[in-house]
Amino acid sequence: MKKLWGGRFSKQPEEWVDEFGASISFDQQLASQDIKGSLAHAKMLFQCKIIDESSYENIKNGLLSLQSEVEEGELTYSVKYEDIHLNLEKLLTDKIGPDGGKLHTARSRNDQVATDFHLYVKEETLLIIAHIEELQKSLLNLAEEHVETIIPGYTHLQRAQPVSFAHHLLAYFWMLDRDKGRLQDSLKRSDIMPLGAGALAGTTFDIDRNITMNELGFANKYLNSLDAVSDRDFAIECCSNASMIMMHLSRFCEELILWSSEEFGFIEISDSFTTGSSMMPQKKNPDMAELIRGKSGRVYGSLISLLTLMKGLPLAYNKDMQEDKEPVFDTVKTVKGCLSIMTGMMNEVKIHVDKMNKAVHQDFSNATELADYLAKKGIPFREAHELVGQMVLQCIQKGCYLLDVSLDEYQEWCPLVEHDLFDALSPKTAVERRNSEGGTGFEAVRQQIDAAQSKMAVSNN
Repeated sequence: MKKLWGGRFSKQPEEWVDEFGASISFDQQLASQDIKGSLAHAKMLFQCKIIDESSYENIKNGLLSLQSEVEEGELTYSVKYEDIHLNLEKLLTDKIGPDGGKLHTARSRNDQVATDFHLYVKEETLLIIAHIEELQKSLLNLAEEHVETIIPGYTHLQRAQPVSFAHHLLAYFWMLDRDKGRLQDSLKRSDIMPLGAGALAGTTFDIDRNITMNELGFANKYLNSLDAVSDRDFAIECCSNASMIMMHLSRFCEELILWSSEEFGFIEISDSFTTGSSMMPQKKNPDMAELIRGKSGRVYGSLISLLTLMKGLPLAYNKDMQEDKEPVFDTVKTVKGCLSIMTGMMNEVKIHVDKMNKAVHQDFSNATELADYLAKKGIPFREAHELVGQMVLQCIQKGCYLLDVSLDEYQEWCPLVEHDLFDALSPKTAVERRNSEGGTGFEAVRQQIDAAQSKMAVSNN
């Protein structure tokens, strides 16, 4: 079979070479984008009087027919035609005759694939944003329910200070909000049209790129034909943003996994998102959370793959760039799947408030409250810090906690201590009083929830 580009070749590649060089096994995912780009290109060719109305109508109707077949999953592609572009051109020509060959006038596969890829990344970025917002809603709903639920706060994975559980959840809300902001900002760079750049140098045909730009809904067009076909920074940025999302999800999953263990017992993950053991009948494994944590490495790998792919390529297009799509396709699928699973987990998670409450009453996370109490009595904070450290050591040696120490013992230790200390040391008071802006105090957290809800309302308008 003679290739569509085979005019200057006297020998055809063997079948196994065709298979090695073909991309149709994965770039068929771009079929809808390719047809959309072709419809816009055909309209521009007609409006610029490069093809006549009869040819345009024939091409348009043929492409719309192919689009319906794509949506119904009825098209069959062939490795012989290498990629989605040549496959669709062959299918179109078979359907409408010689007019199908006019579609590629003033166009190269180089600007064609770049356009398809821009459309894909732009569309999928918007879908990922929508998935993030669903997870944010789940976190907000949980936070509203648990403003006054108290959980140990940690640094170095050691008990530090008690915090509102809502405050802890909202930390991830804001991380996701910045992830969403990065995606929204990146749209400026995927929303640029390469079509009209040709192979690398533009075209001799009197085309109007504004027609195709407006038809395809791009905000801007590339102003340099070499740049248009040879860079993939928008795809790399997509994978970079996805890696950041996965890093945040992985951190959250690590906490969910810890919290669901018997050692913590703070939460129970729904049966829908856990599995059992083939050997140990008592097991309930947080597999979905573990998978999300593990898939972060997969997404990081895609980012490194793309960066490595592009780092040594001279201008303009090189066949190496065929390898740009699979990492992005896999990243998009992985991130959307992880966000969906995460949302489902948070919608169904069971919070063991009693276990959280017990935890904050059996630790020394109120030690800072004691130091602050002494500082307010006039003792320099550094001296108070030293005194409290000594008291904590005494408690550890006696096997008790700060709230177990009697008033007489405290007054013997420091005469400035009064009975109001015990209220100051209670975990609820410790959290409730931290109402500095952005703090974990209940009022501060409620203000934070209001701010988060306002942010979501703006996003949805």
